[in-house]
Amino acid sequence: MREARSAPESGDDWETHWGSYAASNTQNPAQTFRRRLIMASLDLVHAATPVRLIELGCGNGELACQVLRSYPSLDLVGLDRAETAVSIARRRAPNGVFETADLSSCASLPERYRGFATHAVCSEVLEHVDDPVALLENVRALFAPGCRLVVTVPAGPISAFDRHLGHRRHFTPTALRGILESAGFTRVAVDAAGFPFFNLYRLVVLARGRALIRDATGDGGRTLPRSARLAMSVFSSLFLLNRAHGRHGWQLVAVAFEPVCPT
Repeated sequence: MREARSAPESGDDWETHWGSYAASNTQNPAQTFRRRLIMASLDLVHAATPVRLIELGCGNGELACQVLRSYPSLDLVGLDRAETAVSIARRRAPNGVFETADLSSCASLPERYRGFATHAVCSEVLEHVDDPVALLENVRALFAPGCRLVVTVPAGPISAFDRHLGHRRHFTPTALRGILESAGFTRVAVDAAGFPFFNLYRLVVLARGRALIRDATGDGGRTLPRSARLAMSVFSSLFLLNRAHGRHGWQLVAVAFEPVCPT
């Protein structure tokens, strides 16, 4: 599987995107499937306490809500460059702390969270940046020695909807492993999850083309067409049969660790 690359079709206007895609993001079965993979990869049930989790690119707080429901005593900090997303996350998950930050800028990282995280999540972020290695090197300042990092990125072809959201590239397992190792992480493991039905879902997204953008943004992002809601319901059931591990899925999930000793 080759790494798919494409120039972004729109500027990464996440203030607008988070306002426009509220309904489609909440109902998207891919998000539910992805959160299930992340929760399993964090392995919080076996984590030593206290757990301090940083979500890099927290979006509107959907993952934070799920984590805090299951583990209400952990410390959770969400960082995102979009104030719109951070405002939504604060309302949805009041037990977490959410702040705006540009993850690619060292000066933008909150000083009080340096060396803070025992666990971290960076989900569906790296495809939006020109230099993912530099971003990961930058955010390592927030990690305690031995911090467990979970990363998800898309594989497979890039759709018109992906380009609209500003995807620079999609990844292969080899490319993702190389990025994490180049950024200084150790014990890197990468799974290509989601075969077969996540791949099928992505092919439907690819076939829908720009029509999917109209579906997702119709009515200001508050509702979806009935056909889209039906398709999402069908895929929600099919996704229960997806493989969480493998080589052929188009949802990549990596687990890596901040070195215990400085490198």
